[in-house]
Amino acid sequence: MRGFGERLSIHTMTFQTFIFYFLSTVLIVAALGVITARNPIHAALLLVLAFFTSSGLWLMLQAEFLAITLVLVYVGAVMVLFLFVVMMLDINLAKLREGFWRYLPMGGVVGVLLVLEMSMVLTSRSGGFGDAVAPPALPAGYSNTKELGLLIYTEYVYPFEIAAVILLVAIVAAIALTLRKRKLSKYMDPAAQVAIQRKDRVRIVTMASEKPEIPAAPAAASESAKR
Repeated sequence: MRGFGERLSIHTMTFQTFIFYFLSTVLIVAALGVITARNPIHAALLLVLAFFTSSGLWLMLQAEFLAITLVLVYVGAVMVLFLFVVMMLDINLAKLREGFWRYLPMGGVVGVLLVLEMSMVLTSRSGGFGDAVAPPALPAGYSNTKELGLLIYTEYVYPFEIAAVILLVAIVAAIALTLRKRKLSKYMDPAAQVAIQRKDRVRIVTMASEKPEIPAAPAAASESAKR
């Protein structure tokens, strides 16, 4: 029985490892496709695929709440809205690609720095692949949503509140940018429409009638008629 249990555990870990590498590969390919796709519709669809595979990785880490939130919020709301906006807008793709080569060196530098930072995190002693172990079995009745709430509102309450304030400022700024007065934009004031009077819109003018003048016939035409 002990040997059978060990073999079952090995096969289970092998299957989980295969699923992990499969989802990670799909996630990396989809993320690269987002930044390299020429069509914005294709980029949005690849980003949806990246979100789905990320939620699968969250499920493997036994974080069901985060996985469901990622699908519902980002895939079900944000990305669908973004996709419809992109499809409804008439985007000039040639104009979007004009500054690609201009910003390519700066983008390359930022990409190299990100790769170096991720490699340092993955090869460190505390977060590297060598120390990666399977998550322990959780007791019955365990709720990761409750544990996440306890951490957010106790240990990480100040970063959480700061993030909420930043999001609120971003919302107010977006609304202020859309409501700014432009010279070419036409808008109506409901209060001015309600307070309007008839004399402000309609003016009755009395004019005397005039008789139309009959034009005189040319002299050459009258002489030809006499002949």
